[in-house]
Amino acid sequence: MSEQSLPEVVRVARDLIRFDTSNFGGGEAKGEREAAEYVGAYLTDLGLEVEYYEPIPRRTNVMARVPGRDRSKPALVVHGHLDVVPAMPEDWTVDPFAGVVEDGMLWGRGAVDMKNMDAMILTAVANILRAGERPERDLILAFFADEENGGVEGSALVVRDRPEWFAGATEAISEVGGYSISVDDRRAYLLQVGEKALIWIRLVARGRAGHGSRLHDDNAVTKLAEAVAAIGRTRWPVRLTPTTEALLRGLSDLTGRSVDDPDALAAAAGPAEAFLRSTFRTTTNPTVLSAGYKHNVIPERAEALVDVRVIPGTEDDVLRELQQIVGDEIEIQTVVRDIGMETPFEGDLVDAMVASLGRHDPGVPVIPYLLGAGTDNKALAYLDITGYGFAPLRLPADLDFTGMFHGVDERVPVESLVFGQQVLADLLRTY
Repeated sequence: MSEQSLPEVVRVARDLIRFDTSNFGGGEAKGEREAAEYVGAYLTDLGLEVEYYEPIPRRTNVMARVPGRDRSKPALVVHGHLDVVPAMPEDWTVDPFAGVVEDGMLWGRGAVDMKNMDAMILTAVANILRAGERPERDLILAFFADEENGGVEGSALVVRDRPEWFAGATEAISEVGGYSISVDDRRAYLLQVGEKALIWIRLVARGRAGHGSRLHDDNAVTKLAEAVAAIGRTRWPVRLTPTTEALLRGLSDLTGRSVDDPDALAAAAGPAEAFLRSTFRTTTNPTVLSAGYKHNVIPERAEALVDVRVIPGTEDDVLRELQQIVGDEIEIQTVVRDIGMETPFEGDLVDAMVASLGRHDPGVPVIPYLLGAGTDNKALAYLDITGYGFAPLRLPADLDFTGMFHGVDERVPVESLVFGQQVLADLLRTY
């Protein structure tokens, strides 16, 4: 596909991918400044007034308000994040920061999470404004830093220090919802109406330092390894919520299978199976190990990071159970803790999102689901703004889209981006 023939939404997403905004967590990041300036320049060219907020050097957030036709209606926040998780180029088929368009796909870190949606937001608004039109209500366009670190240096600081950016807003839409899955060869869309709670913990094991050659029964690495294995092998029980019960009913309607075995029912969703199964239960995945400094020195301390995602309302119970799993010798430190959310699958905005998808893909069902991960909607919830995941994409049935979140060879079909931009523009014109 030639440069001239690329749709604008693809060009913008490609440009954003080419800014390496890798976020390693814990305050180590390359920063979003250049990407934020690109977004700001795009919005300025549309005649909008842009504001930046950079509370920490290079951790840049950008916002613009689009006046709507009916300013008596509450404003809608439409937001994305500009950072991405790191990518190891040697593991990829293409340069993860080159923004390659090949075989009808846009490849690169952020093509799925979430520079695709950033581009859809920008070009959907451009489509409306360049036509001399206005959205139905005020739109607050916000692009945050640091989402991949739980937003602690991004949306959390914006909400704390710039709450006036969101004046008059009651609802928000962002990533990880509105995309299609294939259920027994039938297409359906998942609309995100909740998120599991986030708890990032550090396990700390202590022992006695010593020479690596000696008989040693107080080894911090051994203690940590046993704790990590115990947590990693724990299989948490299914614990359904109103949203996951509604998801199961929707999948049952499509397949004719019973709702009594959630895991078996999720298997009908093909590549999305693992993504959906994680919404039925707590997950506790060890992700980082750290110990020692030399081959023949037994260290006195060993640490591990564990990504814990829990059903909303069960946070304290899970932390108590984790302590029982690892035992009293292991210290559990909470690094980041954020809320879970769940909103009924009803109301004017939900109806509008479902209707917008229906106008562009008639007759395809839309099913609510609970996101197993988290978004910047958590931060906005502290301002009493109800958030949804709606980054609409019609995807090929065999594409493991959910598996590419933080994965290798992240990519999105060009046609899906065009579809998403059109659906999003439709929603913003009419809601």
